[in-house]
Parts: sequence; C-alpha cells; structure tokens
Amino acid sequence: MSTAKNIQAKVFGGQDTSPDGTRSPTPVVSPPSDAPPLSIHIPRPPPLQLPKQKPIQDSPPSLRQKSTNGNGASKQTTTLRDRLLKELGTRYDGVERHRLEQDEKKEHHWKRWGPYLSERQWATVREDYSSNGDAWSHFPHSQARSRAYRWGEDGIAGISDNHLRLCFSLAFWNGVDPILKERLFGVTGHQGNHGEDVKELYYYLDSTPTHSYMKYLYKYPQRAYPYDQLVNENVSRSRDVSEYEIMDTGLFDDNRYWDIFVEYAKEEENPDSIYIRVTAYNRGPDAATLHILPQLWFPNTWSWPLPRPEKPLLTGHNENAITASHPTLGKTHLYCLPSPPPIGPDDEAEVEESEEDDSVYPVLLFTENETNYQRLYGGSNENKYAKDAFHDHVVPSHRPKGEGDGFPGKIHTRTHFADGEEDEEQGPHTPFPTEQVFVNPEKKGTKSAAHYIFENVPGNGGCAVVRLKLTPNKPNKDESLADEGLFDDSIEERREEANEFYHILAGSGITDDFKQIMRQALGGMLWTKQFYQFDQKTWMEGDPAQPPPPPERKWIRNRDWRHMHVADILSMPDKWEYPFFAAWDTAFHCIPLAMVDPAFAKQQLKLLVREWYMKPDGQIPAYEWNFGDVNPPVHAWYIFSLNFVREKSSHSSNQGYLPNFQDRAQVIRKGRCICQIHLLSRVDRWVNRKDAGGLNVFEGGFLGLDNIGAFNRSEPLPTGGTLRQADGTAWMAFYCLNMLNIALELAKHNPVYEDIASKFFEHFIVIADAMTYKGMNDEDLSLWNEQDGFYYDAISFSPSNSMQLPVKSLVGLIPLYATLTLEPSVINKLPGFKKRMEWFIENRPEVAQRNMANMKLGGKGDRRLLALTSKERLVRILEKMLDEDEFLSDYGVRSPWGMDVNGQRYELATNFLLIESLQRYYQYYGDELQVECPTGSGDYMNLVAVAEEVQHRIIHIFGRDIEGRRATNGGNVKLDNDPHFRDYLQFYEFFHADDGRGLGASHQTGWTGLVAYHIMQSGVTCRLPKTPRTPRSLAKHYFDENIGSRSEYGDDSAMPQTPYSAFGDTSPDAL
Repeated sequence: MSTAKNIQAKVFGGQDTSPDGTRSPTPVVSPPSDAPPLSIHIPRPPPLQLPKQKPIQDSPPSLRQKSTNGNGASKQTTTLRDRLLKELGTRYDGVERHRLEQDEKKEHHWKRWGPYLSERQWATVREDYSSNGDAWSHFPHSQARSRAYRWGEDGIAGISDNHLRLCFSLAFWNGVDPILKERLFGVTGHQGNHGEDVKELYYYLDSTPTHSYMKYLYKYPQRAYPYDQLVNENVSRSRDVSEYEIMDTGLFDDNRYWDIFVEYAKEEENPDSIYIRVTAYNRGPDAATLHILPQLWFPNTWSWPLPRPEKPLLTGHNENAITASHPTLGKTHLYCLPSPPPIGPDDEAEVEESEEDDSVYPVLLFTENETNYQRLYGGSNENKYAKDAFHDHVVPSHRPKGEGDGFPGKIHTRTHFADGEEDEEQGPHTPFPTEQVFVNPEKKGTKSAAHYIFENVPGNGGCAVVRLKLTPNKPNKDESLADEGLFDDSIEERREEANEFYHILAGSGITDDFKQIMRQALGGMLWTKQFYQFDQKTWMEGDPAQPPPPPERKWIRNRDWRHMHVADILSMPDKWEYPFFAAWDTAFHCIPLAMVDPAFAKQQLKLLVREWYMKPDGQIPAYEWNFGDVNPPVHAWYIFSLNFVREKSSHSSNQGYLPNFQDRAQVIRKGRCICQIHLLSRVDRWVNRKDAGGLNVFEGGFLGLDNIGAFNRSEPLPTGGTLRQADGTAWMAFYCLNMLNIALELAKHNPVYEDIASKFFEHFIVIADAMTYKGMNDEDLSLWNEQDGFYYDAISFSPSNSMQLPVKSLVGLIPLYATLTLEPSVINKLPGFKKRMEWFIENRPEVAQRNMANMKLGGKGDRRLLALTSKERLVRILEKMLDEDEFLSDYGVRSPWGMDVNGQRYELATNFLLIESLQRYYQYYGDELQVECPTGSGDYMNLVAVAEEVQHRIIHIFGRDIEGRRATNGGNVKLDNDPHFRDYLQFYEFFHADDGRGLGASHQTGWTGLVAYHIMQSGVTCRLPKTPRTPRSLAKHYFDENIGSRSEYGDDSAMPQTPYSAFGDTSPDAL
C-alpha cells in the first residue's frame, strides 16, 4: 500500500488497512464488550509532501533529538490516556473527565481558553449609544469592519481567553466579495420579515467541556456573497411568507463553495497551548483561489477611559511569528507555519521532487483595532492604520479611490418615523488619502493577521490546509513547530479523547444516528459560551474619553438596573441572533450542560442570583433589551434538577463520576442553601408585584412564551381590566413546590428548613385553591372551565365582574407543571413539617379537602401528591393534550393557539417540563392510571409511557427516517441527501408543529439542546421516525436506569444498515 494510503488511514482515525486491502475498525478506548465504539470521523487534509520550513528563531538543529535515547534509538512515548489507565485501572473514566476534575480543583485552568468570542457584536444593545434606542440602525454590519467595539468582539469560529483580553478568529476572501468575510452576516430586526436572522451556513460539530478539542464548519460561497440581495428580498417580504435564506439564492446549487473546517486542540497537559488547523475543501467543479487570514487581536480597551491606559502590543518576528504582549495575560505567541501546496482529490497523486520550494508562506499584516473616523465620518484618525486595513490591503475594490469616492451602497432598514414612511439609511461618502499603504510595515499594532493565498485549488474535493499554534512557549521548547506529523498527531489524540468522552456518555443501545445528534447538540451547547461584558452605569453615563451620549437615551431602557456589572462566561441562546444571556433560557441550557460539565452549569445559575445581577427586590435580569421583563420562575426547579441530571449522566456511563459522594453532597447542599436564600426574595417579589389584588392569582406578563395568548401580555389590555393568567399562577405554584422540595432536602440535615418547607407547602395550597375553585364573592373568577375541562386565562374588570378567555393554548397545559410527589420516608424524617402539614389538613378543611385528597390517600409506594390538578381534571386535560387534532403532533406537543406566520410552532422547553410532570404523576399513580394515547387510537398506556412517547416524537425532529430524511430540514433535498450536508444538523429555536421543520434562530442550541437529554433518557427505545410504535414493557419507575425492553429499532444490532456515515465525511471516497 502506498505511503499516501497509510497516512490517510491514520489521519481519518479509527481505521486501519489489512493486507487484503479491507478496512477494520480500531477501538477508541476499551469500552464495554457489548458496545461497539463510537468512531466519529471528520474530514482531514489528504497526505501532502511536507514543505521545507523556513527557520524559526531559536529553533535547534534537530528537535526530534528530544525523542531519542542515548543510543539514538526512538524512545517509547506514552499518552496521557495510557498513563491514567495504568494509574487508575478500573477507576479510569476518560481523559476529559480527568481534565474536568483538574479544572474544578484549580490544578489546571483548562477553561481559560474557549469559544468565548461572540458571532455578532454589532447591532447589540451594549453598542447602542443612540438617542432613540434603535440598536439595529445605530451600529449596522456595514460599520462593523471599520468601527471599534466598546463592549465585546466578534468573529468566525473564534476563541479568546476567559476575560476577552486576546482574540483569535478566521477571515476569508474568495476573490470576488466586496469585503473580507471576517464576521457572519444577517438581516437585522428591521430588515428581516420575521426579525433578525443570520444568513450563513455554519455548524458546531464538536467540543469537549474543557475545549481541549473543538470542531467548526463554515460553508463559504465561491461566488460573490449576495449581501444586497438578501437584505432587499427580506425587506420586501411580508410577515405572512417565509424568510429568504442563503440556500434560496442558488449559491450552493452546483457546489461552488468551500467547506472550511476549523479545529482547535489543546496540548496534552498545557491548557494555554493550542493547536489550530484550518482545512478547506473546494467542493466546486473547477479550480478556485482562496485567501485565508487567521487574525489575532486585542479588544480596544484604551479608547474609552481617562487617563488612557497603555495599549497592549502585537509584534511580528521573522516571517511567521506574532507575539502578543499584555499586562495581565503576559506573552502569547502565534506561530503561523508554512502550508503545503494545495492538492487534488486524487490522494495517489505523487508530488514531483523539486529544488524549488512550493510551500505557501503567510504574509504577516498589522494594524490598529481603532475606528476609521475618516472613512465613517469624514473626520481624522488618531493612527494611520485603522481597524478595516486588511479589507483595503486584500480587496482592491474596497480601497478608497480618492476625493469623493467613499463607499457606495445603502443600508436598507425598516426604520419607521412619525410620518409612517420608511427611511433608507445612506452610507457615507468621504475623501481618502491617495497613498495605498494600509498596513503597518513595522509589523506592530493591536490587530494582526497571517495572509495565506492558495491559488488554483483543484475542484471536486481539492484541499488546502493551514496550521498555526497559539502558545506561551518559545519555539525552542516546542517540537511540533518543526514536525508536521507531531502537530497532526497531537490534534488526533485530542479528537480521540473527545470520541472517548462521548462514547462513555452515550453508553450502548442507541443508534449511531442518535449518538451523532446527541454529540452535535452538546457540542453546540459548549460552542455557544460567550464572554459577556456590560457595566450598566458606565453604559448609561458614557465614557470620559468619548463625547457624552444623548441625554434622552437614559430614559429608553434598563435605567433602574444601574447595579448591573457583568463580565462573565455565559451560555448564550444563540451567539448571532441572541448574543446576550436570557435568564429563562439559561435554566434550560443548563440541563444538557449538566450532562457534560455540571460545574459550569451550576455556576450559571449562581451568577444570576448574585447581587451584581439580581436586583435587591429579587428580580433576575431577563435579557439586555429589557432586563425588567418577566420570565417564568424556573430557577428553583433547575437547582433541584441539576443533581439528578448529573447522576443520570454518570450512570449512563457505568462510571463512578461522584467518587466522594458525601463531600460532593455537602457542596450541593451548600449551593442549594445559598441559592434558596437568594430565591426567597424572588418569591416575595412575585407576591407583592404580580398579585395586585392579593387573591393568589397572578398576572405575570410575557413569561418567556411567544404568541400563546389572545393579547400581547406585556402590554395593557385593550379591553381594560386585569389579565389573570392561568400560566402565571401555575408558574408561581410550580415555583413554590420546587422551593418546598429544596427546603425538604436541606431539612434532612438542618431542621431549621422545616419551617421554610411548611411556608411553601401552605402557600402552594392557597394558590391552588384560588386558581381552580370559584371565589366566595366572585363566582366567575376560577381559571378552570368545568364544561371544557381546561384552564383558561380570565379578565377581571372589577371584584364581581370577570370573564374567561376560552382559548386553548399552552396556557391551559402549564398548570400540569405544578406537581410534586413526597416520599413517605422524607415526611417521617421531618416531624416538624409533618406536624404542621397535619394541622393544616385538620384545621383548614375547606381548602385541604378540595386540594389535598391525595395527601391522605397514599399512591404508589405510599407516596403523597401535591398538584394543581386532581385525577379527574388531569385525565380531562390529557384527553385534549393527546388529541392529534389539537395539541399532539408527530413532533411533540404544540399550541393550537398562537400561530406563527409559518403555521403552528412549538419549542422544546415547554415540552420538557410537560414530560417531567407526566413522569412525576406516574410516580404517584403508577400503572393504575391509564390514558388513551393518542386520543381515539384505542391504545392505553401509563403516564411514563406517554412521557416517553412525547420524547420520541421530539427526537424524530432530528432523526433520520427510513428514507434518510430529517424533519428539521423541511424537505430540502440537498440537506437530506448531499454527502457534504446530510450529517450536519442545525438546532433551531422552534419547529413547525405539522412537519417538524426548523424555524426561528437556526443555531439556537440553547433549549433545543435538550434533545440530547431526551436521547440519553429514552433513545434506547426510540423507533425510527414515521414507523409504527410497537408494544413494549416500560420501567416500573422512571428513575430506573434501564427500560425493560426495546422497540425493534432500539437496538444497534437490530437497526437497518444505511449507507449514511455516523458523522460527516468518514472516508477518502467522500472527499
């Protein structure tokens, strides 16, 4: 076999070639004998002749000498995995778990570097200093390349340190675009017919929790990017038609695009040293040229304060090294290695021997990360070299052409003025100097790039590769800088460790397709971390070194949040469409995050209840457009759920992830105690602010749910009166039960919490009574409609005048969330709580008998049930929820009311809580309660089976059906069948209820990442989409790890074989 084939088998990982030419799998780690290894293969550069390297300063004659013994023979080197296996034996649970423990113990700062760079900093509230609060127009995309950011940075596939002191990302040019592609483009809230929307194709393919390995794919068109076409078409469309997407432009129809894979891999035991590999494949039919510009820069921190601080400095050394000097980060070097020449798809092609060096060497570019006032405003620049210098240097058409030749073109917006007419924002036309020197020839500045040009990359899979290393080490201490094989081997080791981590997490029994969905969902969750910085007081008052902002802006938004001072790594809903934290979303993000990184998940909630986030009155900031908006109080639920998710994740791997349970339990109890103290004030705020009449019926407001009511619930009612929200009241009952649950857990170790548990027990009962039964003086105030068997909102016009709003929506299902089962062992261990509960039952019979029949009557396992709905009402609600003509769709539970412009829609967050509620009801009722699912089918099942059925329908959004199609792709043939698309998924914000296609934000891996947890919990029994459900026996208790039997497609061995790969391009043939 040729050397090229040998190397190719190596770089594609997990494959070897036997003497007869057949490939056989190579296990990643020693998994259980009954489980085949999950081998996730990612396109790698084909074997290339190593270029003759130009010397690096201080490089020794032979770095490989360090790998030989005294006799000159090769030494046996062992990997960290080998050493840990030898040291830990059966206690070994993976290299990545070892790194997580090191990070948590502060032995190594593995999370110092990560994907913390935003994907859109322009047009955010933080960068808005306008007088009218129009963030979309104040800082548009057209200015982002020329104007320095105040509160963050952005880029493509970028990383930074955890304080955003130094940033790295990629920029590209295809030879025809009017600008470099250095940030993702999309339409703004004014331009999009459905609001803001990114118009790019990119995928988060992989990430470990410590970011020791990360993988990203960007699909870059070879034709000119249609910036104007995308804006104009979306502006012209009304809200009742679909959005105009990048796939609709035809750019990808004949495969004239680049698949650009970006990989990051940290050194084995050095979290500050990072290998970077960029691999670009020409998918088009013809040869094409690609410019790749890795960029390293400092955020602008010096243009705002007085006195101005000293600027950090980037300097160039020789022809391929950039040194970043920062006062607190120290020195960091970016080594930009020479690249082999492009190679065609024929991996057997021999590279002719030649004395001529045909390697591709980068040209280092330097400028300042400062606003180009001359270009934008016709003013004077402080420095000759500005932020947009690389655009001018690389793209001829971007360069100024002299007097009067500014940038033509317009920024089309939907900005409406008082006269009701739309205004078009005109780009500036300013004079420019005649000299054509745009970058600093002295090779210094605060922004830098390494400019690689790959000419005539062959079509149909031709490849170009760039290798870089970001490290504090000098070159004489780094062998990989002179050994391309060692460089690639290091990346491969991290990739195999990632395979090992996800193989252990997924366990055995689920299909490769489900493993792929789970891994991409979790990888996307980890990629959407972001450094979020916002000092509200400084933002309101302006910066000393800048002109004062318009005084009227102080009255536009968030003026009563002056205590906000945020500078943290946070989980974003979507780093382009929602590049800001959202408190409601964060609770759901942390469920899948807890599967892979419980410490980070726990820290997210702790931050939100700290005094620099939460207001003194207990309100948690919602999101930057309106910190004061009202979201459901789900954070107490999340506190209690966290540990359960951790245990489920660790059990699925059959590993002892909690080696010292008692110590870990003490830490968890301490965290719950701290969080409960903060959340107590949140209860008081809801009671005092959202129950205006003191009737224990709450209004709430927006509550995180779009389009589920007849009115905009954030605005006053057009009819007058007060809206009594069924979901607002149910959320408060849900909150009380979760606070009760936490208090009971803490009371096991400290009896002081028994009184707090009693408080929430009684508060829940009063809320339940007020919500579900008619009042003595107002016979129509009840939110329960006995005739329809459903909960509705009601409008209260006066103490004796109210009316229900008979609209069937998710509002009527949310009361199901408020349920809690109490174990008899817990009640008996807490005599104070038990005595108070029994007193309440005996002395408040008018309330207790209506709401607490289940407290006297033990259910399954002699448990007691607290719930808003009685058994009879539960059955009536489920009859409608499981009706496929009303709530139940092929892809989950929808809302019949609240039509999106594309049809009925739903999101995974509300479904997740419904599933949990059904599981809790099953804990009490067991097999005694059977309901028809779907309604009218004649098929009866217990409630945990119903919950599992809903989970399976959600998984079917993403899973391939028998014909290889995914519902989320909306029937797009290219996305379903093209070998360079079909294995990559986008996790949308919500989904069409009838056909499952993705809607809204296309990279909303936040709450949509919950699908990973559904797969972990019920993926073993999940059938293929669009196949009939088969009878099966389910777990006797939903907390049990293994469900008794599987459907015919649940077992890997029973799964029909398909030609589709497990993850991306898995073989040379696919290239």
